[in-house]
Amino acid sequence: MSSPTVIHLRSECKQFEHRSALTPTAAKSLIEHGYTVNVERSPARIFKDEEFEAVGATLVPEGSWPEVPESHLILGLKELPEEDTPLKHTHIQFAHCYKEQSGWQQVLRRFPRGGGTLYDLEFLTDPQGRRVAAFGSSAGYCGAALALLTYTHQLLNPHSPLPAQSFYPTAPDLQKQIKSSLASSLKHAPSPKILIIGALGRCGSGAISLLKAAGIPAADITEWDMAETARGGPFEEIVEADIFINCVYLGNAPIPPFVTKEQLRQAGREGRRNLSVVCDVSCDPTSPNNPVRIYDTWTSFSNPTVAVDLDEKKVSMGEATTKPLSVIAIDHLPSLLPREASEDFCRDLLPSLLLLEKRQEAEVWVRAEKLFREKVESLP
Repeated sequence: MSSPTVIHLRSECKQFEHRSALTPTAAKSLIEHGYTVNVERSPARIFKDEEFEAVGATLVPEGSWPEVPESHLILGLKELPEEDTPLKHTHIQFAHCYKEQSGWQQVLRRFPRGGGTLYDLEFLTDPQGRRVAAFGSSAGYCGAALALLTYTHQLLNPHSPLPAQSFYPTAPDLQKQIKSSLASSLKHAPSPKILIIGALGRCGSGAISLLKAAGIPAADITEWDMAETARGGPFEEIVEADIFINCVYLGNAPIPPFVTKEQLRQAGREGRRNLSVVCDVSCDPTSPNNPVRIYDTWTSFSNPTVAVDLDEKKVSMGEATTKPLSVIAIDHLPSLLPREASEDFCRDLLPSLLLLEKRQEAEVWVRAEKLFREKVESLP
């Protein structure tokens, strides 16, 4: 009789990462199907250690995954710490190294050097090429939320950035905070005009859902997708909006810029720039395919925005003033609502996880390993 397949859920090490690739409900299902589930203790994970223990998972020390047997499958969400240590295990995670992101070669080389394998969660697909599980909807939802919070903060505090943000227990708690901020800031200002590109995808749908829940009138939400962007950018409509939310998934093909600094400077000189908040949900500033080329760094929940320096000044009441333009570029936006985001993601991922014991023949895992081998072959 063969030994059961062991799934080892590692503790996340990324700051402010409270999500989990596995929920207690999913762990229970895996155990019922004959898997052994080991869960690293974690002080940050949104689910308590005891919730996993209650369904039959075995709790193990935080950070213990490097020392477990090579046959154990290491499951996580975000990338591992930036080290050069060879990786001997099979890892299931978002590695962010398949689209030539900054440092991708160093990340990818660790696997063949140690004899390990990477199943990248971003590239687990069905036969039609559609991702089997994604945080897209949650990312759009949380990105739109931070965009509104940034906009309202600008109205009340025009010379200070949005302060550090903490996660919310539930979506209604987040909605309550946004509605309160809108009520305070819009007493003497109209509702913001918001443009979403990628509105028909999961991410865009999530953004629209949040905006509607927050009470933004439908007339103030412009929804664009491929048909509207087919003519190619830059787009003046972005400059004319108050808030721009980019929900376009970045593939391997270059995308003409949606907006540029020179375009924004020109609009500022002519007094027609309304844009003050950009939320780049796609968030890949180092990618050569990034269509939002007005910033070059990620932001975080401790520093949610980065100011775009346009050297654009206006004179108002005899004093030089600068209209703010803030970019949100957080690469794990769903951590704003970690419990609900994890539950939605894991519900979609579970059918594939249940096939891990047959991963040498299960198509979803065969495709993922084939892609990994191809990417390794592309290393210089």
